[in-house]
Amino acid sequence: QVQLVESGGGLVQAGGSLRLSCAASGRPISRHTMGWFRQAPGKEREFVAASWGSTGSTHYADSVKGRFTISRDNAKNTVYLEMTSLKPEDTAIYYCAAVSRSSVHVGNYDYWGQGTQVTVSS
Repeated sequence: QVQLVESGGGLVQAGGSLRLSCAASGRPISRHTMGWFRQAPGKEREFVAASWGSTGSTHYADSVKGRFTISRDNAKNTVYLEMTSLKPEDTAIYYCAAVSRSSVHVGNYDYWGQGTQVTVSS
């Protein structure tokens, strides 16, 4: 079992930045692919970014490429999402998730945090 706790969400103006953190416990994240997903009101949960546990390679949704950066600190068992040039359409609840294989598909992830709200005002 992996327990995940997100933090760092909040209210920010368009063009601003936020850094989300996801603290894991139970198992080392070095053995897992760690992903960030988001869900806006009335919309399905969507992939944002992922970091492969096996290679450390990173993958991004086209909508955030060049603006968001996923990183991990295996020693702290923590994964981060650095978000810059934020837009109102980035407003959503952001979830951290873990899976033992490489995937960007929301249905494949086994472990989920409770989510943290990000609101971008125009």
